[in-house]
Amino acid sequence: MIRRQRKTQVEPLLEGEVCCVDSSPTGDKVHDFNRADHAMASDNPQEGRTKTTPRQMALALFEDMFDLGLPVNESSREIGYQRNNFFTEIVNMGLPARRFLDAAYFIVAQESQPQDQYDVELNYFKWLMRYDSRNLKHLRTIADEAQNAKIRVTNTPSDRDPNENDLWAQVQLIGLVAFHRGRVRFDVHPTLVPHIRDPRTSHWLSLRISTAFTRSLARAIYDKVLPSVAAGRTDWIPLEVMRTWPGKMGANAAIFKYFKRDWLEPAVKEINEVSDIELSYETRTESTSSKKIDRIRFVLKRKETADAVMASLADASHVYKVLKDEFNLSSRQFSEISENRDTWTDERIQQAIEYTRFRLHRGQVKKSPSGYLMKALRDNWKMSEAERTMVDVQAKLLGSDVQAGAEPAEVPASVAQSIASKEEESRSRMNEEATLGREHYLAADERSKRDFIRGWVTSREGKLMLRRMKLEPADVTESDILANTELGWYLGQFVFGRMSASRASK
Repeated sequence: MIRRQRKTQVEPLLEGEVCCVDSSPTGDKVHDFNRADHAMASDNPQEGRTKTTPRQMALALFEDMFDLGLPVNESSREIGYQRNNFFTEIVNMGLPARRFLDAAYFIVAQESQPQDQYDVELNYFKWLMRYDSRNLKHLRTIADEAQNAKIRVTNTPSDRDPNENDLWAQVQLIGLVAFHRGRVRFDVHPTLVPHIRDPRTSHWLSLRISTAFTRSLARAIYDKVLPSVAAGRTDWIPLEVMRTWPGKMGANAAIFKYFKRDWLEPAVKEINEVSDIELSYETRTESTSSKKIDRIRFVLKRKETADAVMASLADASHVYKVLKDEFNLSSRQFSEISENRDTWTDERIQQAIEYTRFRLHRGQVKKSPSGYLMKALRDNWKMSEAERTMVDVQAKLLGSDVQAGAEPAEVPASVAQSIASKEEESRSRMNEEATLGREHYLAADERSKRDFIRGWVTSREGKLMLRRMKLEPADVTESDILANTELGWYLGQFVFGRMSASRASK
C-alpha cells in the first residue's frame, strides 16, 4: 500500500472520503480516511445512478453546439471515457491487468443504464484491451490479478491498532469474471458504478494511448500524472513510493542510477513517444547535506496536437462492430487480425473495408465478403485516387442522367446536349479542384490539417453533408473523411476554396 502525502490528490470514493487502491492480495498498511463513516453510506445502488446517461448528455451538448456552429471539444464515446481521478491510485499492478480494468470500465461507462452484470463478446473485450494472444490461460491469470485490486476504507489512525468501533471496509475493483463460449461476463460493485459512470473529478482516458504502452512503469506514471497536466507539474513524490507503482521491480531499482537507467528514462521516453503529453522530471535530495536522491516530480505539457489526436483516434469499438456486423468475421479471422495488429493498423483495416465495399458494389466479389476482406488486409489492397475519382464522376453522371430524363420532352436536343456538355465541364473542373484541395491538405502540417477539419465540419456545407449521411462530427475522424469518397471530395473542395481565398487576399 502507499502512504498518501496529500489527501487532495485523490478524489474521494464517496463524498468526504479519501481512499486507497492496491492490487496486492494482502497489505500491511492502511490509509487514514476523513468522514469514513460514510464509506458504505448507501446499500441501495439505485441512489448512485445518474439521472441522465453520459451518452445522452454528450449528444444533447453536441446538438446545441452544432446548431450554433461552435467547435465540439468532447471526443466520441467509443474512443475512451472520462475516468475518475481516483482510479489513478491503482498501484502494484502489471500492464495487462491495467488494460483489463480499462476495457471493463469502458464498457460500464458506455452502457445506457447500470447493469447487475456486463456480458460482451470475448473478442470485443480483447479488442478493447488490445490483447493479441490466443492464450486463454494467460488471460485468466490477468483477470485474477485485476480481481486482486481492492479499495480499503478505514477511520483507524495509523498510530494505533483498530478497535471494534472503527470502520473498515474493502471492495474489489472488479468482481465476478467469467469466460464461456466466446463471451466474457463480469460485474462491478454497485458502490463503484456511479463513480465510473459519472465521476465528479475526472480526466479523459484514451484507450488507444493507454494500450500503446509496453512498459509497466510508463503506464503507471502516465496514469498518475494525468490529473496534474493542467497544473503543469506534480507535487514532489518519494522515490520509494513511485517504485511501488508498476509492481515488482528488480533489486537494482533501489539504487537510483540503475533505476534511472533501466526503468525511469525508458519510461519517460515511451510516454513522450506514444502519449498526448510531453513529460520531463526533476529530482532532489532529502536534505541539503544529503547526497541521496529520494524525491521526484514531473513537469508536464499537453502536446499541441493533443486535442486533434483525441478527436482523430481510430475507433476500435466502431471498427470491431463493422467487421462483426457487416462482414461477419469468424473468431479465427479476428484472431488473425489480433496477431497482426503491429502492422494491421486501424487505418489499414479501414482501407481494406473501403476496398471490399467498392468491389462488392461493382459485383466483383463472388464468394465470401469476409474472405475477400481478409485477402485485402493481407495484401494491403486499397483504392487508388483514380478509382475514387471514377466513383465520384459516375455518381454525378448517374444523377445528371436521372435529372435529364425528367426534363420536358419538347426541350430541343441541341440545348440538352449543350447543358450536358457544360455540366460535364463543370464536374471535371470541380473534381480537379477537389483533387488539388486534397493534395494540399495531405501536404499540410498537423496544425493546418486540424484547422481544415474543424472549419469544414462547422461550415454550412459540412453540416449538411454530415447530416445527410447521419454522421456526428464528434465521431468523424480524419481517416474516416479520407476513406469516404464523398467526404474526401467535399473536404477537398473546402480546402481548395480556402486556397483560392488566400491567393485572392495577397
